Amino acid sequence: MAQLIIFRHGQSTWNLENKFTGWVDVELSPKGIEEAKNAGMKLKGYHFDYAYASDLKRAQNTLTLALETAGHPPITPIYDKALNERMYGDLQGLDKQETAKKYGDEQVKIWRRSYDVPPPNGESLKDTAARVIPYFENEIIPKLKAGKNVVIAAHGNSLRALIMYLEKMTPAQILEFEIGTAQPRLYELTADMKVLSAKNL
Repeated sequence: MAQLIIFRHGQSTWNLENKFTGWVDVELSPKGIEEAKNAGMKLKGYHFDYAYASDLKRAQNTLTLALETAGHPPITPIYDKALNERMYGDLQGLDKQETAKKYGDEQVKIWRRSYDVPPPNGESLKDTAARVIPYFENEIIPKLKAGKNVVIAAHGNSLRALIMYLEKMTPAQILEFEIGTAQPRLYELTADMKVLSAKNL
């Protein structure tokens, strides 16, 4: 039986400023650093054979801080843009409240919470899943099937895509599923990738 733990990065400076972040490579805020360390406290006692993060430093730094705090033996992480946050296109860097004033609350809600409607020049959750899931199937599932334990630090929407896949959720269900910053979620998996249990730590 393999264990998979996934968690979103800690609060970023742009989360704090209520901006659309997407692929912009921003730092963790002071609170985000503390959240990453708190995630590490919850990882104490778990052993990972492989560690993954997106190509963005807020996820990479969260992973590093969490593993250090957990006292985990040194492990070389694997970074890949397939695990990046949704690309928010023209909305990146914009204040969320100002964007709602400009385009209307309903339109911004559709961009943020629709499964298959992307923001201008950006990605929908469906688009995000189309890069996250093949990467997970090709790169990570073979390791889990071999009984190796894996940890992934990524983003709200790349993790939504993964949770939808693992827990067989509908688009409507996953769009209402909230993913807290730096909140580890543990999956115990059979060799044929059936989920035996899923819970937040």
